[in-house]
Amino acid sequence: MSNTITGTLEGVGSAGERPGFLDKERIIAGPGFNRWLVPPAALAIHLCIGMAYGFSVFWLPLSKMLSVNGTGAQACAKDMSFFAELFASGCDWRIATLGWMYTLFFVFLGCSAALWGGWLERAGPRKAGVVSAVCWCGGMLISALGIYLHQFWLMILGSGVIGGIGLGLGYISPVSTLIKWFPDRRGMATGMAIMGFGGGALIGSPLAVELMKNFATPTDVGVMQTFVVMAFVYFVFMMGGALGYRVPPTGWKPDGWTPLVAKAANTMITQRHVHVKKVWGIPQFWLVWVVLCMNVSAGIGVIGMASPMLQEVFGGGLIGVAKKFGELDKTQLAAIAAVAGGFTALLSLFNIGGRFVWASLSDKLGRKLTYTIFFVLGGLLYASLPGSAAAGSKLLFVGAVCLILSMYGGGFATVPAYLADLFGTQFVGAIHGRLLTAWATAGILGPVVVNYMREYQLGLGIPREQVYNQTMYILVGMLVIGLIANLMVRPVADKHFMTDAELAVEKKLAHEKASAAEVGSGSGGGGTVSPAVVALAWLAVGLPLAWGVYKTLISAAKFFN
Repeated sequence: MSNTITGTLEGVGSAGERPGFLDKERIIAGPGFNRWLVPPAALAIHLCIGMAYGFSVFWLPLSKMLSVNGTGAQACAKDMSFFAELFASGCDWRIATLGWMYTLFFVFLGCSAALWGGWLERAGPRKAGVVSAVCWCGGMLISALGIYLHQFWLMILGSGVIGGIGLGLGYISPVSTLIKWFPDRRGMATGMAIMGFGGGALIGSPLAVELMKNFATPTDVGVMQTFVVMAFVYFVFMMGGALGYRVPPTGWKPDGWTPLVAKAANTMITQRHVHVKKVWGIPQFWLVWVVLCMNVSAGIGVIGMASPMLQEVFGGGLIGVAKKFGELDKTQLAAIAAVAGGFTALLSLFNIGGRFVWASLSDKLGRKLTYTIFFVLGGLLYASLPGSAAAGSKLLFVGAVCLILSMYGGGFATVPAYLADLFGTQFVGAIHGRLLTAWATAGILGPVVVNYMREYQLGLGIPREQVYNQTMYILVGMLVIGLIANLMVRPVADKHFMTDAELAVEKKLAHEKASAAEVGSGSGGGGTVSPAVVALAWLAVGLPLAWGVYKTLISAAKFFN
């Protein structure tokens, strides 16, 4: 099968006026374009915005920014309100307050994806990618100003709000494009991009640490300079990704691939299209919403408590000392904390790898069966954790959590293809944006269940090594709810799909053309693409990702040592 545009073209349009540089018509791929140039463009954006997962490396330096500059400033008082702390300039921010920026990332990611997903489908991935780059990187610069002036409200506005909007647009910008370029490998294509979002922290966190070390002085923690440098580096990469996007001509499909064959093999894959405005009233949308919410709630709850959970469950056993967590001295606590740090690094690798592996596997198994595996196998693994902890088996415990995290990441990467199968590809990016409200819900539900159940169990006097047992069974219950919702998913009823006339109107509104020739020679990049160009594009994103994986493996080695 050819990877270049030599496939079938359907439909004829009329030439209009010359489009602008960022317009969708400008990026229609010409003959000879290699579709394997699109995934690295998506990765370039996702690897940058994925640093949202790694912002915690800034919390500790920011929390002592004034205390190291010789002014003798103290941390903001515990009874100071959050609103007062937003504008306080004479005391160091509390870590709990700084954590609100992380929360806002994902609140605004979900909101912006839901609000502007429809606009993205019509504007095209290049324009959305450029807006994402301006918001994400511009937000970091505003945050740098907030650090310089010691005004937390500027950090909230910059990275939390404006950066969060950039996150949402950047996250969903490649989804529709990749699915249209890879109708034969939908899961694999979206898995590659969303793997980048999970991998962003692998690159960004160690990079930020190195930059802060370089810029730090006896009176400066070096965070402001780090924000500025990372903003400019990310802007270059994100603009490269946005300008590298191309969309296929209307009706294009890979040589040798027949949609009817795919439909015959799996009745869950439609060849028709649902309008994004209708999805709120379609049962299948809400069933998939529950599927994603339950899968993410269970996984994100474990992610948030992975390090303390390992330390409290196994205590001195992590360093060969026959003592419980509460019996360890400061030196021993520091030693098991280092081991737990290696454990979280290991989990991040499984989170990323699962995004690509499970999403690719879903092309063979089907999306519904893949999620069924997530819930059944995941439920068994969660239920096994109390037993492996009681037996003192670190290998079984860690192995189960690693598999759980692979399925957590796999759930994110598989759901765009699931939506395309059910609702068609015309509005899949916008529908995916609306579905991400499930992520925002899960981001609150999962950690709240785990954290409050832990506090409740400790309040009852239950030993630390047993406080997570009941929580695991609650998470199993969440997975059962997700399993039931997934088993209830059926093909969408005919009444919800657009007619051919309605689809034609939407294609016109989305500025879709049958071929690059219709918009002139300035369009999309015709001519045969050299394999060397494809290789360079992959190297541009592959080398930073390989460096991040290497740094993470070094951290993970602490667990095995």
